[in-house]
Amino acid sequence: MNFIPVGIIGSGSYVPERVLTNQELEKMVETDNEWIVTRTGIRERRLASAEQASSDLAYEAALRALAKSGISPEQLDLIVVATITPDMSFPSTACILQEKLGAKKAAAFDLSAACSGFIYGLANAVNFIAAGIYKYALVIGTECLSKITDYTDRNTCILFGDGAGAVVLGEVPEGRGFQSFELGADGSGGELLKIAGGGSRNPSSAQSIEGKLHFIHMEGRDVFKFAVRIMGNAAEEALRKAGKSKTDIDLLVPHQANIRIIQSALERLQLPEEKCMINLHRYGNVSAASIPIALAEAVEEGRVKEGDCIVMVGFGGGLTWGASVLVW
Repeated sequence: MNFIPVGIIGSGSYVPERVLTNQELEKMVETDNEWIVTRTGIRERRLASAEQASSDLAYEAALRALAKSGISPEQLDLIVVATITPDMSFPSTACILQEKLGAKKAAAFDLSAACSGFIYGLANAVNFIAAGIYKYALVIGTECLSKITDYTDRNTCILFGDGAGAVVLGEVPEGRGFQSFELGADGSGGELLKIAGGGSRNPSSAQSIEGKLHFIHMEGRDVFKFAVRIMGNAAEEALRKAGKSKTDIDLLVPHQANIRIIQSALERLQLPEEKCMINLHRYGNVSAASIPIALAEAVEEGRVKEGDCIVMVGFGGGLTWGASVLVW
């Protein structure tokens, strides 16, 4: 079977207007700007308004990606939304977005793989197009993490922000597009990063709310150790599958969780920092939206040229990880 080469034909991002700085957090919890910057690299993050939900952020990013691609919503065959903060349990945020866009013929579903979700979503959509089932797909990472963050917990509230990134996928010339994917999971680490409340295990109740089970819980040190190991491993495996080496990388687009994790990946891949897209100082950790926002900004800034080899890599709750190699 001859597979169709699939690549990104348009990208876009959106972040809310409200900025939450480290100095503001100093007034909310026992922390300080120097400690946050030294430990994480984060200086500020964006927060959705009370009226905004994940589908609203996704809609804005989608419009920008569609405009760049020259594809109309009516031409879309598939919408995949990666998120851990859906508008509601169901219907899916992808279906809500389909209606907002007027993408009447598109199949639509959500995907939950935490911060790895965008890479998982890409792998799904790329294969639909490569197999000739669909022609155009919209893949979005969108999050309103501020809605599930406990702003009395200084270990987590400094990390997370809101935003959305989107790409339109379609056929590209031979030799271009996605060359490989590496996806993985280790469910034994599921307890390290989770929201325990609201599901069928711990349904919403007065007790679950009182116990703060609807907020992000993270064992930071264990997640950090996992991330440092897996980011390099996943990127190297994706390169191997693509028949490429570290020296072929023109731009690394990593999940924007912590500057020390990114620096560790750069060291492992023997890359200078100028070959890495870093924007976590402005947005913090935006989970599934981190990589697509960073990619869209890299394209906007002219850091991506035709023929460049781009490696995207992320990790998240599950525990999960994902990496891809893309020739632009």
